[in-house]
Amino acid sequence: MKYDVDSLGKMKNVIPIAMLTAYTCPVARCLENAGIPVILVGDTVGMVEMGFESTRDVTIEHMQYHVGAVRRGAPNTHIIGDLPYNSDRDPDVALLNARRLIDAGADSVKLEGPKYDVISHLVANGIAVVGHTGLTPQTAENFKKVGVAEEDAKRIREEAIGIEKSGAFMIVLEHIPSHLAELITASLKVPSIGIGAGSACDGQVLVINDAVGLGDYWPPFSKQYAHASKVILEVAESFSREVQRREFPDNIVKLNASGKS
Repeated sequence: MKYDVDSLGKMKNVIPIAMLTAYTCPVARCLENAGIPVILVGDTVGMVEMGFESTRDVTIEHMQYHVGAVRRGAPNTHIIGDLPYNSDRDPDVALLNARRLIDAGADSVKLEGPKYDVISHLVANGIAVVGHTGLTPQTAENFKKVGVAEEDAKRIREEAIGIEKSGAFMIVLEHIPSHLAELITASLKVPSIGIGAGSACDGQVLVINDAVGLGDYWPPFSKQYAHASKVILEVAESFSREVQRREFPDNIVKLNASGKS
């Protein structure tokens, strides 16, 4: 069953929502088979897959491509498509780009910051919206925890309430103190999804590359459930060694002949 806006909303205070990012068809297929209820096709793809220094280099065309790939791998999963930097600069531009992501296969879109007029316009035109406050990578100068100072915490609380009032059905809280996330979560009627924001949120999102240990650097608030980079390195070394020894591909024939394949 594909979760929709209403069914995800009903999970608040009932069962925590597990969300992972995906950017490719085979990974999306794995996540759907695992029963992950929501996949975020995040603009993090720019940094973890495309080698960009910032998510600001990601375009709407990039996002359309990856949303389409993920949809083909996970036809029965709720997919959120990220609106990349500057693609939501005003309500009309945001609506045009949101529709491009929906047409590519997204069920809803996510945008960063207190863009209340943009959110309201999208919702009024039938686009389901996920908000995002706390650390907002598209505009942040660094990736330090935010909301530590009282004034900044107040700003983030007010943004979360404003995003909800504008019509967002879910809000991502990124890299803020856990007590602040707990306070915001309790004040919201819609689910909160934390990333580096403690366990009191209504759900958690993790970048798939961080989760599988693919890369050479991971945020301090992420967890590596495996170390795929090490596996890839070992595979590449083994393949190179077999080629140099002229063992590959003859060893495939021998393996098949033995009946062990």
